[in-house]
Amino acid sequence: MLPDPNSLYGPLDPAPDAGYENAPPRMGFFTDTSVCIGCKACEVACKEWNGVPESGLDLLGMSYDNTGALTANSWRHVAFIEQPRPAGHGAAPADVLGAPVDADAARPVDGGPQFLGMPGAQPPGRGTGVEERTDFRWLMMSDVCKHCTHAACLDVCPTGSLFRTEFGTVVVQEDICNGCGYCISACPYGVIDQRKDDGRAWKCTLCYDRLGAGMTPACAQACPTESIQYGPLDELRERAAARVATLHERGVPEARLYGHDPNDGVGGDGAFFLLLDEPEVYGLPPDPVVTTRDLPKMWKRAGLAALAMAAATVAAFVGGSS
Repeated sequence: MLPDPNSLYGPLDPAPDAGYENAPPRMGFFTDTSVCIGCKACEVACKEWNGVPESGLDLLGMSYDNTGALTANSWRHVAFIEQPRPAGHGAAPADVLGAPVDADAARPVDGGPQFLGMPGAQPPGRGTGVEERTDFRWLMMSDVCKHCTHAACLDVCPTGSLFRTEFGTVVVQEDICNGCGYCISACPYGVIDQRKDDGRAWKCTLCYDRLGAGMTPACAQACPTESIQYGPLDELRERAAARVATLHERGVPEARLYGHDPNDGVGGDGAFFLLLDEPEVYGLPPDPVVTTRDLPKMWKRAGLAALAMAAATVAAFVGGSS
């Protein structure tokens, strides 16, 4: 059933809305990209636990980003983005574990960068004996299905293969999927993909089997820096807001949240992110919307048009016979 268009942009608890009584708290992911070290432990853990086929074994050009994107065979994707130091960046970043570093040691040399999210990097002046770059920084982000509050993929699935779980997440039942591909074009984030050998749709399940057993999803369990955090969504949003405030205090003004707002175009995401630049830099749409938001109006207009055509046909028939 299509959602009420009047409620598409308002706050919603998706599990009770889907008919679950006494549903547990909505669970989700908060991914803090400022502490991602690009180790890809999340990718490996996801593949091992879920039996996802191998992919991305060939390096793409000069990048460490060997998987390239979220696909049917990559349910977690660690993006590597190299960029010049942003203008106005402060002088006291957080280190890779989120603790403050010494302001004097962290002060940039000749306007150099602050290395948030760069694996093994030390701020200029640490005296490591290794030549250090001061003209760029790495941005890294472990991307995943957003488990939207208002999920267009659910709206268009003709077989019921996609369903909302009691935890508020969205899961594909591959044994019911008929490979129609409607969900792929409906997803505003381009997350869902078809596996070439069977044509069915595949994506992150937020380890639904582990959630039912009270366990942490495999990717979050494997993350060594707690860049990927799992828990009740309300608690994660509070934690994320506090983290952004801390980074702003430490001189990282570009830190921002993405997908956390329940009043955005998809009603907020069950997997949201702390970013260090604009969403487009990470390949994320700046203003995602529910792609099926106009369907109720379209069906209503189509129905009215069909009734009008039927009435015209009857009138023509009656008029001709008289």
